[in-house]
Amino acid sequence: MMTGEWITRLGRTSRLGLALASLCALALALAGCGGTRSPGPISARELAEAQTFPYFRVYWAGPRFAGSPLVAADGRNGYNGSLGDSVYYGDCSQAGGLTGGGACTLPLQVTTVIYRLHGNRALGRQHNILIRGVPTVVYDEGHSLELYTGHTSIDIFSDTYPHAIAAAQRLRPLNAPGSPTAPLPPPVFCPALWGPEEAAVEHAMAHLPGHACQQAARELQFAEDLRTNRR
Repeated sequence: MMTGEWITRLGRTSRLGLALASLCALALALAGCGGTRSPGPISARELAEAQTFPYFRVYWAGPRFAGSPLVAADGRNGYNGSLGDSVYYGDCSQAGGLTGGGACTLPLQVTTVIYRLHGNRALGRQHNILIRGVPTVVYDEGHSLELYTGHTSIDIFSDTYPHAIAAAQRLRPLNAPGSPTAPLPPPVFCPALWGPEEAAVEHAMAHLPGHACQQAARELQFAEDLRTNRR
């Protein structure tokens, strides 16, 4: 089973940086970064627009999470293919900034994006667990998770590890039927995990649909054999 780094996705850092910039822009618009007024719940119109997002399943943690309302959703109008589609809870004023200044940290952001093969080593210190039946990376000192399901990855950015785990346990599709307690669909690809793995993760990776990891290993070996024969 392949669990090492295959290909480093150079765009990952940019995606996370742009996501943080978007968060602060959102919070400024809602008077959450440095303001005195907390944003209200998402409007019915914006929520309805998000619920008709047509490209893939977008996940959320329900209308409220840990006392914070859903305040915004990207939806189709705000969709950027490289960044995915996000939902946002709460406002920046409830927590300190990432750098102790004007940076914005929302209590919870959930981003769903079409998975592109990348190595996870760039995430820094991390470990891999099984949540809702799917492989999940825990990184950023536990504040962030990345779950792999279907054709997508779900990134959870939270203010605490317990909140990140609780959000993962409550995920359900925003734009399709689904349960917040049922197992998530397994990924149809082989995530390029890096770092320690629970035994349950190894078992899940070995039994993905279409034997995705075994197929990926064969393709990688074939490419390596071609390079060797050309020397």
